[in-house]
Amino acid sequence: MKKFKISPPILIAGWREWAELPDLNISKIKVKLDTGAKTSSLHAFDLSTFTNKGEEWLRFDVHPIQDNDTIRRTCVCPIVDHRWITSSSGHSQKRFIIQTTLKIGEYSSLVEISLAKRDEMGFRMLIGRNALKKKALIDPGRSFLLTHQHR
Repeated sequence: MKKFKISPPILIAGWREWAELPDLNISKIKVKLDTGAKTSSLHAFDLSTFTNKGEEWLRFDVHPIQDNDTIRRTCVCPIVDHRWITSSSGHSQKRFIIQTTLKIGEYSSLVEISLAKRDEMGFRMLIGRNALKKKALIDPGRSFLLTHQHR
């Protein structure tokens, strides 16, 4: 009989957590960890493309705190890809894909994120399963296991 080695996950997280996107100068953003979503998504607006040393780059703004439009971060980064993303409502949309560092608790990793208007959504950022694949166990009944709720 073949034996399987089971490795513990790097982190055990709640269904919502506080995260950081240090490369984008976002030190605090409440995220929903959604294993039903493949790709992570970040609320972005005022998107504009430009060329930097022959590469396509993107400038965009983010309101990192839900229900607070006074805090605004302007972000600049290279475009990794353009992809068709299907939302939970079944609507497909071509989105810019960027790559940036995601930090949740002690965990840090380079992840791909699609940019979309998420004004009507409950969270400004959604962490999809690709970002945490084989690295996390999500407890759907708990919140803020990796960070303090009132940071």
